[in-house]
Amino acid sequence: MSLATYQKAKEIILNEDEIADFVGGHTDDLISLAEEKLGLKFTGLYLDYLKTFGAGNFGAQEIYGIINADFENSSVPDAIWYTLTERKEINLPNNLLVIYDTGSDELFCLDYNQNDENGEPKVVSFVPGVDLEGQTYEIIANDFGDFLVSLVKREV
Repeated sequence: MSLATYQKAKEIILNEDEIADFVGGHTDDLISLAEEKLGLKFTGLYLDYLKTFGAGNFGAQEIYGIINADFENSSVPDAIWYTLTERKEINLPNNLLVIYDTGSDELFCLDYNQNDENGEPKVVSFVPGVDLEGQTYEIIANDFGDFLVSLVKREV
């Protein structure tokens, strides 16, 4: 189910190049470097996103990923830099990867402690400023494909 959903989102992005602004796909080496830095292993759909698009915007939607190897001195939409910064500043749990900032009070993250049978992490909400004990980790999407398609459909 989710692969088809993701492919649909990918197709829309590739066909709407006037509102798609992505850094471009990355090599396995750079992706491995990012995984090492975070202590996470990217899988399936998000891994394909990194290899295809890297990071960037689709219309007003900014989808975080990898920009380049400088994870220390970067900015949004660099998921690696942002996640490392949030780990330091707000004690973001190590199983979360920030992929989207709602612009209000929530960050949407891939939760590598909640994987489906295909190894796809759920997309959950994290609220900075709320104690870790008080976080509800509301599930925003069952996987990255469902999440991406919902963002993309807002723009077309």
